[in-house]
Amino acid sequence: MILKKKTTVFAVLLAIGGLAYLFSFGKLFVYLPVAFGFSKHETGSVVVFFQQGSSFTDLSRLDSLVKPVEDFHHLRFVRKPKIYVFSDSSSYLRRTITKARFYAYPNGALVISPWAIEEDKAGTISLDIYVRHELSHSLLYQNMGVLAAWRYPAWLMEGIAMYSAGQMGTSWYPSRENTYKMIGAGNYFPPAFYKTRKEDKIKLDVEYRIAFMYSEFGCVVDRLTAVYGEDKFVLYMKTLLSGRAHDEVFREVFGIDYDRFLSDFRSYANNRL
Repeated sequence: MILKKKTTVFAVLLAIGGLAYLFSFGKLFVYLPVAFGFSKHETGSVVVFFQQGSSFTDLSRLDSLVKPVEDFHHLRFVRKPKIYVFSDSSSYLRRTITKARFYAYPNGALVISPWAIEEDKAGTISLDIYVRHELSHSLLYQNMGVLAAWRYPAWLMEGIAMYSAGQMGTSWYPSRENTYKMIGAGNYFPPAFYKTRKEDKIKLDVEYRIAFMYSEFGCVVDRLTAVYGEDKFVLYMKTLLSGRAHDEVFREVFGIDYDRFLSDFRSYANNRL
């Protein structure tokens, strides 16, 4: 009996130690109020943590990106977004849940990889555009509940971020015109398949698959705004933050079934050729 109790205590201590590591130096570190190995800086709009040795320390540049994101979405951050700027690649891969250049967590925190900083310096990507993209996610996350975080369409999150950041036509992402041409040529990804088991079943004859998909989602947002107006699109975007079913909200706001709109969207792309 004593041995069994000791084993149980050891298991509990091991679990606690494992969680402590995950929060301090592992995948969950963004959920702590402090970040070991980072220096904390705060402005009127943002809280930034720079990892020791970071070659990027432009606090004002990051601060300036917050208001345009809020203005586009007609929303305000509930709390200042936290941005973690990494200087060490191995640390980034160990302490985040992504291999992407940037990532926004459901709690609204945003991480920036060391290679993203270098690519921005080289002119390969625009740090401002990518951060605005991720801040879009962060802003929506902060303004939605648990149910909405589960039900909010993943494709729409990306489409809003692409459109609001002006990302189409930059880096590897096809422009709006080129995206429509690709759709007209037979390349189309059903938005609802994004981040589902059906995603890999869709064949696309494009150079950069995910870049095309993101630009397509941006074009859907662009088309909704062009046809129905910015006010209705904002109403649609914000109503979904309550966790209501997407297709119901879509029909209520735009007066057309979601599937019918997508059919019209593809016809529009085809007719542009």
